[in-house]
Amino acid sequence: MRLVPTELPGVVIVEPQVYADDRGWFFESFNEARFKEGLAALGLPPARRFVQDNHSCSKAGVLRGLHYQLPPHPQGKLVRVVQGAAFDVAVDIRAGSATFGRWVGVEITAANRRQLWIPEGFAHGFVALADDTHFLYKTTDVYARDCERSLLWNDPAIGIRWPLAKEPLIAPKDATAPLLAQAELPRA
Repeated sequence: MRLVPTELPGVVIVEPQVYADDRGWFFESFNEARFKEGLAALGLPPARRFVQDNHSCSKAGVLRGLHYQLPPHPQGKLVRVVQGAAFDVAVDIRAGSATFGRWVGVEITAANRRQLWIPEGFAHGFVALADDTHFLYKTTDVYARDCERSLLWNDPAIGIRWPLAKEPLIAPKDATAPLLAQAELPRA
């Protein structure tokens, strides 16, 4: 596995080594020791252990996010697409960070097999680029409704350039999420 830094310190693209032949292909989607070694090689702290796996299926144009959890249950996420395609986004919500309010977006697809590591302290969201997009992710803490928060997906202060041909399909709670300036954020 190869870890590639993004413009946001801590957010990393994970590219697996794929072994293909006339029978098909194989790759290791996660290896804890290699993941920790890769983060350390980039000068990044190790992720907490993953404790929960989640799986969603979305049709093209569904936008989920921007989600995060407050302490005591902040979540780091390792995300991937096993069918279809998504434009995946991380937003730095760490108070005092030099990149606070900035975002990075990466296309992850079943074909490119990329994953994205989004550490604690970042909001996360994605838009499905194809029907029947299956999105899987590991989290470093369990879902905790009382800690769950969202940011408005189209907050102009963040300025995410979502690859959308029309208005996305959004859950009511995401459509009414607060702007970054009004959001309850984790304390530094």
